[in-house]
Amino acid sequence: MGSGGRRRTVQILIRSARLDLTEHITGLHTAAAQMSPDLAAAALDHADHLTELAAREDPVHRQVLLVWRERTEVPPTSGLRARLLGQRRSRRTLSGGVRRAAESRLLRRMNEAADVLSPLGISVTGLDHDAATAVLASCTNPESLVSAAADITPADTVITTDPDTRTPDPFAGDGLDRFAPESVTIGTRHLEVGSDWCATLAVTGYPREVTAGWLAPLLSHPGRVEVAVHVEPVDPATAATRLRRQQARLESSRRQDLGRGRLTDPQIDVAVEDAADLSARVARAEARLFRVGVYLTVHADSETELADEVAAVRALAASLLVDTCTLSYRAAQAWVTTLPLGLDLIGVQRTFDTTALAAAFPFDSPQLPAADPAQADRPQGILYGRDAASGLLFVDRFGPEAHNHNLVVLGRSGAGKSYLVKTEILRALYRGIEQVVIDPEDEYRRLCEAVGGANIRLGAPDVRLNPFDLEVHTRSDGHRSAPADAVLRRKLFLHTLIQMLLGDQTAAQRSALDAALAATYTAAGITDDPTTWTQPAPTLSDLRDQLDQLGSAAGTELAAGLHPYVGEGAYAGLIDGPTTTEPEGGLIVFSLRELPDELKTIGTLLVLDATWRQVSNPSLRRPRMITVDEAWLLLRQPAGAAFLFRAAKSFRKHWAGLTVATQDCADVCSTELGRAIISNAATQILLRQAPQAIDEVATAFHLSDGEQQFLLSAARGSGLLAVGGTDRAVFGSLASHTENALITTDPSELAIRNDESDTDIEIDATAPFPALAEPDEPATSSEGDIGADEQEEVMRGGRLA
Repeated sequence: MGSGGRRRTVQILIRSARLDLTEHITGLHTAAAQMSPDLAAAALDHADHLTELAAREDPVHRQVLLVWRERTEVPPTSGLRARLLGQRRSRRTLSGGVRRAAESRLLRRMNEAADVLSPLGISVTGLDHDAATAVLASCTNPESLVSAAADITPADTVITTDPDTRTPDPFAGDGLDRFAPESVTIGTRHLEVGSDWCATLAVTGYPREVTAGWLAPLLSHPGRVEVAVHVEPVDPATAATRLRRQQARLESSRRQDLGRGRLTDPQIDVAVEDAADLSARVARAEARLFRVGVYLTVHADSETELADEVAAVRALAASLLVDTCTLSYRAAQAWVTTLPLGLDLIGVQRTFDTTALAAAFPFDSPQLPAADPAQADRPQGILYGRDAASGLLFVDRFGPEAHNHNLVVLGRSGAGKSYLVKTEILRALYRGIEQVVIDPEDEYRRLCEAVGGANIRLGAPDVRLNPFDLEVHTRSDGHRSAPADAVLRRKLFLHTLIQMLLGDQTAAQRSALDAALAATYTAAGITDDPTTWTQPAPTLSDLRDQLDQLGSAAGTELAAGLHPYVGEGAYAGLIDGPTTTEPEGGLIVFSLRELPDELKTIGTLLVLDATWRQVSNPSLRRPRMITVDEAWLLLRQPAGAAFLFRAAKSFRKHWAGLTVATQDCADVCSTELGRAIISNAATQILLRQAPQAIDEVATAFHLSDGEQQFLLSAARGSGLLAVGGTDRAVFGSLASHTENALITTDPSELAIRNDESDTDIEIDATAPFPALAEPDEPATSSEGDIGADEQEEVMRGGRLA
């Protein structure tokens, strides 16, 4: 806090601002007019859900403000006129060098606070003139969205302009009226500020010894409570004098009892020991003393509700051994004391030492800090769920302050990963963010169909993605463009693909493959000349043929390895042939359910490659989210993990975010590439973890003991959200009944809805079997046995039609 003659006081204000969801709700109604009917219905349902949450739960956002007040020395004036107009003359004086000097001192104090708090993971953001004005106006007008009753005209009144011209007060400061409440009604123990009722409590008693975070329960109270902590450092010389006097009084009392033959009071003995210990620490500069005042302002919508809220807060404080009292006939001064003005007009203070003051730690908040302090009550982004303070958690992955747009979701099986990801996808669609989903188990089909998305079933007949397609983009004017090294990029990708198909290769095999790739494109008429890049791309069968034609042992071995994936091979349907689908739309789901397990990794890689060609198209630049569910399918192979890592680094440059969700946390945290993917995700979500994986997760994410215990016992859908590396918050997923019906994968809920997959072939078990074809009269042996040839003919005739 500094030292010297000037008292450097600081106010720490934890304010609770009621969330204003009007912008979200209005935006949903406006955007719904431009959506498809199915998506518009879902968006309007979400708007109704937000309206219901705002009305039922009254969510708030907590904000920590550090307020310094710099005293300025105004040159003395003389004369009657100077005394009458002293206030006005003082303002004129402060417009010069005195004001600039005060601003310089305040800036230095803010920088000192930032340096002290930075090692604790706390970032300090200075408020400029506009932001400070907005915050102060919000505090002085807690219900500014609701007009005062006197300003509302009756329904049958004609609205006109005011004929009277308002004469400004020459003694009033410019712009001060913006901080004035609409109306203030002062009661004995409460205020009515506009339509908001508030009462302030002063903390008068504390426990003798406080533990770390003893103020946290009051800071996280679910109601609208503002906590103001005024801290004034005591000069070391003054502190030493006060401690000596206190020791003298205590020692005198103890000696008086001994002189009269009384038993010593244990409380006095303990107080003497504490005073002696504190005096020694102050003398050694190991501790300092502070005068601390703590005040609580409780807000409500009515007088009756205010009485209930005050009783609840006082009961909570009493459970912490903290005594509070109401401030009769000082309600206005008490309210001003809890405004961000740095003024303590009540003066109910107690002396704290450094350790006790640090134990309060009023910076611990269960909510994420707002990106814009001036707009803390107007959240931006997508609703993720409820936070630990009964507020609503909004996250904007595409906000201007985001380092990148990537998200990593880790949790054990059944922790709620897919539920959370689908919730985000649905709500991101309302904001116009395009979605591409890689769905291994067909879990996103119902959501896709409900909002009119495109569901592509890889592995179905005639559904192929050709890995030889070049990255050629068609602009809106019909012209085509491509990267200058499009052919080289494609060859490098095909090296990765072949490595994932056939495993690691020898140097001779890599050389043979490189030569065969060049020959394959040349045979298709594609060279380094960009004018040839619009030719039809070759296929995997063409590569196999070129490998055979090399005549080398390495080429022949590679060609043999590709046999199952080309021609009539068992796995040829996915990648051997021209691309048959070029999906477009707001939501595209690539289902991998019909692919054999051996090809799901390849399918994931091909979808990411096709998505990259769309994302990197400069003529189609728009925000996109690419979701890879069950990413362990790709991470289990080094080549696939490397490709996913490159995508995580590259998508940010093209206004796209990668979402990686997996249940195999050990596979992600134990490998270098997995940890690199985590570090390249600005948003990280940890759901419930298995005991076997918690140590690796804790090491990778630097979790505290409390966070580890929470993740081991977290309920389904509850988890820990980290944004920007330092800001963390506990939350639980939240969805409306309509949203839950679209995204749930709970078998019990699906059974109630009688939801069945429509990707299987329907078989009518009640239909009669077709009649067997009558074979020619077979020649029978004397024993009546059917010969082998005749038996084969009968079985051919007995196949089902």
